[in-house]
Amino acid sequence: MAFGVAFGLEANVAFGVALGMMFGMALGMVVFRVAVGVEGSVAFGVAFGVVWILGVLRVYFWLPELLWILTLFLLSPNEKRVNCLRYLPPRFDELIILPLPFMDVMIVEAYGKNPNVALETINYLITSTNQQKVAAQAISGIAVDILNRCQRFSDIVEIANQLAWIPLLAPKELGTVLPQFLDISQNVRASQEATSLYRQYELLNVPITALRQLVQSIALTKDARVAVSFGNTAQSWLTILETAQRTLNEQAQQSKEIPQVYIAGNSLDPETAKNRFKGRIDIFREIESLTLSEQMPVLLLYGGRRTGKTSALKYLPYRIQANIVPLLVDIQGVAAATTLKGLAENLAQQIIEAARRLPRKVFLPNPDANKLAEDPFPALQTWFAEIERSNFGKKFLLCLDEYERLGEVVKATSSRAPLNFIRNLLQHQRKWILLFSGSHELSELDDYWSDYLINTRALRMTYLHELEARDLIQQPVENFSDIYEPTAVDEIIQLTRCQPYLVQLVCYEVVELLNRDIRRNRREADTAKATAQDVQEVIPIVLERGDQYFRELWKSLTDSDVYDGLRLRSLLRRIIYGETPTPQDKGVIRKLTRKEILTPEGNAFQVPLVQKYIEQLLEEE
Repeated sequence: MAFGVAFGLEANVAFGVALGMMFGMALGMVVFRVAVGVEGSVAFGVAFGVVWILGVLRVYFWLPELLWILTLFLLSPNEKRVNCLRYLPPRFDELIILPLPFMDVMIVEAYGKNPNVALETINYLITSTNQQKVAAQAISGIAVDILNRCQRFSDIVEIANQLAWIPLLAPKELGTVLPQFLDISQNVRASQEATSLYRQYELLNVPITALRQLVQSIALTKDARVAVSFGNTAQSWLTILETAQRTLNEQAQQSKEIPQVYIAGNSLDPETAKNRFKGRIDIFREIESLTLSEQMPVLLLYGGRRTGKTSALKYLPYRIQANIVPLLVDIQGVAAATTLKGLAENLAQQIIEAARRLPRKVFLPNPDANKLAEDPFPALQTWFAEIERSNFGKKFLLCLDEYERLGEVVKATSSRAPLNFIRNLLQHQRKWILLFSGSHELSELDDYWSDYLINTRALRMTYLHELEARDLIQQPVENFSDIYEPTAVDEIIQLTRCQPYLVQLVCYEVVELLNRDIRRNRREADTAKATAQDVQEVIPIVLERGDQYFRELWKSLTDSDVYDGLRLRSLLRRIIYGETPTPQDKGVIRKLTRKEILTPEGNAFQVPLVQKYIEQLLEEE
C-alpha cells in the first residue's frame, strides 16, 4: 500500500516536472513569435534572455513543485501532515531558488504529533539543501509555541531541556531573540541549582536583567514578526521571574540559617557579586588618571594569584568615565589558537563580545574576514582604525588579562607578529590604550618583551587595606547580620593578612560551621556569633579547600629558574625549622618579599595561612 502511494506520488511529481518543461517550451515559443514582429536580432536576444533567466531561477521545476506543496497542504488532514514531510519538494530537489509556501507551517504542526520526524526534516533542510530559511522559520514557530505555554517558574527551567535540540550555530535567519530566551532559561536553571535560598535569589538577577534588556529591545524593534512572536512572552517571563525572586527573598529572610554570601573562587562578576568587591579605589583612580594624560603609558597591573586583578577589570566599567571604553580580553582563551590567523580571530571576537557586555553596550563592526585570513594583523590595524572613526570622542582601554600567555603564542608560531602588532598599536592608534594584567613583572619575562613594552607604568595589586578587609568580613552585602565577635574578625585579619581570596574563603567556612551547628541545635539562630576559636577550627578545611591556591604559590617559586627556586624553598624550610637567615640570604629574601611570602626582615611569613600550608607540606614530605 505504502509503495503504491509512493509510486503514485512520484508519478505525479514526474508528470508535474514534464508539464513544467512543456510550459517552458511553450512560453519560449510565444516569446519567440512575439519577437518575430519586432526587430529580428534584438527581439531574439530579449527572448533568449527571458528564457535563460527563467531557467536559472528553475521556474520550470518550481511551478510543478508549487502545485505539489499546495496539494499536500490543502488536501491532507492536519493529523496526517506528519506523514507528508517525507514528500516535501526539497526531498527530491535540493536546489529550490524561489520560495515555496506552507513548508514551515507543516513542520510546526508535525512537531506536535511526532517531534522526531519534524526534527529530522529540519536537520535535513539545514544540512542537505539551501532551505535554511525555511528551517529557521520552522524552528522559530516551534519555539514560539513552546515559549508561549510557559506559565510557571518550572516551565521556564525546562525550556533549556525542551529546546536543547536547537543547534548552537543555528541558521542566521533564526535571528538573535530566540537564542537569548534559551540562555535566559539556562541561567534560571543554574540559579535553581544554587546551594542556598539566598544564592538562588541572587543568581536570578542575571536572567532578570537579561529579560529587561530583551523587553526593551523588542519594544524598539522594527521587525513586526519579532514583536508579535516574542513581545508578550518576554513580558510574561519577566513577571514570573520577578515573582519567584521576591518569594525566594522572603523565604531566605525567614530561614534560620545564615545566608551564604561569600564567594571564594573565580573572579567576581558585577552582575552577581554586586557590592562584594571592596576597595581598590587607588587602583581605579590611578588607571583613570593615566588614561586621561597627554602621554599615555602602557599600564601593567600585576600581583599575586587571586589578589583580585580580573575582578577589578570587570568592575572597571562601573568606576571610570564614560568616554573611556574598557574592553576585557582573556589572553588565556585567545592564546588557545595555534596559528596567527586563529589568534587574530579570537582576539577580534573577544573584543566584540566584551563591548556587548558593557553596562552601556557598544556594538562593534566585524573585521573583514577575507583580509583577516589573508594577513591577520594588518587587517586588525585597519579594523581598530574603523572602530575609532565610528566612535567619535571615545578612547578604548584594551585590557589584556593573563598577558604572559602571549609568550606561548610567540614560541608556538615562531613569530613575534602579535607583539609587533601591539607596538604598532601603541605608536599609531592614539585612541587605544593598553593595559596588561598578570602575575609577573616585565623583569621576570623573556628579554624580548622589553623591546615592545616601552614607557610602562606598573600598578601593583596587593592585599586589601585593613578597613576594606573588615568591611568585606562584616558587610559583604547590604543588610548582612552581625555574626562575628570582634575577636573573630581580628583573627581572620591576622590569619589572612587581608588577602582577598583567603578572607572570602575563611568567612565562607565560618558561615558553614555556624549553619551546621544551627541545624544540629548547638546554637540559637538568632544569637549565633563566630568566635576566634571558630576561626581556628576551620583552618584545616581552609587549607584543604584552598589547596590549589597554596600549591600554585609553592610551584611559582620554581617557575622562572629551577635552581633559584630551590634556594627560595630551602630558605623557607630553614625559617620554618627555626633557623635565622644569614647575610648571604639577602637576595633570596628580597625575591620572597616581592612575591609576598616573607616580610622584609626575612624572619617571618607575611600570611600565616601560607606558613601553615607549607608546614603541612613539609610534614607530608
